[in-house]
Amino acid sequence: MSGSAISTTTPAKGAERSARLPASGLAWAVYEGARTPYVILIKVYIFIPYLATVLVGDPVRGQTLVAQLVMAYGLLSAFTSPLLGAALDRIGPRKPALAVATALLVALIASLWWAKPDGSGLPLSATCAVVFAAGLLFAYTEVLHNSMLPYAAPAAQTSAASGLGLALGSALSVVLLAAVLWGFALPAKMALPGFPAAPLLGLSAAAHETDRITAPIVAVVFALGALPLFLVGKDAPRGLGGGGVRDAFAGVWRMLKALKTNRPMAIFLGSRMLYTDGMTAILLFTGVYAAGVMGWSALELLSLGVIVSVFLSFGGLLGARLDRAFGPKRAIQIELAIVIVGQILLLGLAPGRLLYAPWSPEPVWNGPVFRSAPEIAFVAIACLNALGICGSYASSRSMLTKLSTPEDIGGWFGLYALSGTATVWLGSALVGAATAAFGAQQAGFVVLLGLLIAGSVGMAFLPFNSGREFR
Repeated sequence: MSGSAISTTTPAKGAERSARLPASGLAWAVYEGARTPYVILIKVYIFIPYLATVLVGDPVRGQTLVAQLVMAYGLLSAFTSPLLGAALDRIGPRKPALAVATALLVALIASLWWAKPDGSGLPLSATCAVVFAAGLLFAYTEVLHNSMLPYAAPAAQTSAASGLGLALGSALSVVLLAAVLWGFALPAKMALPGFPAAPLLGLSAAAHETDRITAPIVAVVFALGALPLFLVGKDAPRGLGGGGVRDAFAGVWRMLKALKTNRPMAIFLGSRMLYTDGMTAILLFTGVYAAGVMGWSALELLSLGVIVSVFLSFGGLLGARLDRAFGPKRAIQIELAIVIVGQILLLGLAPGRLLYAPWSPEPVWNGPVFRSAPEIAFVAIACLNALGICGSYASSRSMLTKLSTPEDIGGWFGLYALSGTATVWLGSALVGAATAAFGAQQAGFVVLLGLLIAGSVGMAFLPFNSGREFR
């Protein structure tokens, strides 16, 4: 494995735009779309904020607990995901392991329905254990699913499949968030024309059933959306055969040594280790942050999720377009700049503060949510961040496929997962430590800016000739 693995060819003009994505590539994208609502509804906007504010009872302590949970499963996945990737290169087919991991993850997500506020179902400790296990399995499904991309879609279509998967995930999240808002959250708060008179299924808002119902909904959608990949998705061919833990460690060690002679890959993975998880932590803690700093309830968080998810969908498409226009390096740099600026602006918002200046929290309109200028600005800036974050996910995955070969793609995606989890635990630990030390949620977000800026600086050193060529 060496620098010879680097792609230096440019697709024929217009080929990437005109070629239709095959059924296998579409199935790959649909799986990506079906798994995204877990991130949006469970981890970001509904369940984790419910855990932090209701089950824990205090948003500052809740953010600290969530940070510790993410740190714990992120650290474990950082050590084990590269071993999984190396084993995949030897075994070959990904579908059997992905099927098992997906089934377990679906069951864990559904079980969150029993995380009741009165403790009569899953106690807080058991709920945290489920969140931990689900986070670990989600990381494993990411390695397995991502490493199927070169086989599921033609080389010229990998960025299209990657962007489409993220766009589908955001679009599906919008639909589910809107459905929960229409069927459960708004009827529990007010009577509106065209809305049910009470939450559907007789659910109780007082028992937070209208929040917890998102868990079984997400589980069912994920299970159904995963099926096409197992039915028509192209899998990797059989590899060299299985091996023990020693063989997996040896495979990881070979990949790490290969970085010495593959300078572009080393720079990219190192930079991604910093910037991706700064952005991931921002995305994961947005709901908790908004609930605590802005004082928003489930209604506002659902509405925020609907709006931001629309822009996440646009972000996936934006990443693919920027990739085609400027190449993956320039695309990532543009997307990072968007998030850095957005995050700086976001930290200057509070109910009585607009872009770091004191501001009246008085309503500027009579709508049901986001009535003050700081609230409206928070939504707008969160949408800006969404464009950059989702775009960078698509561009980064496309970058890796261009820097690797099908023979070693599993191992590289294992290290890609490592670079995507190594700082998740560090970033979450810093968020938790800063939040606890200063007693303010804003302090936890300041530390993430350093990760974004450092990753952006690292990308500047990536060898670059033109839009798609590396030396």
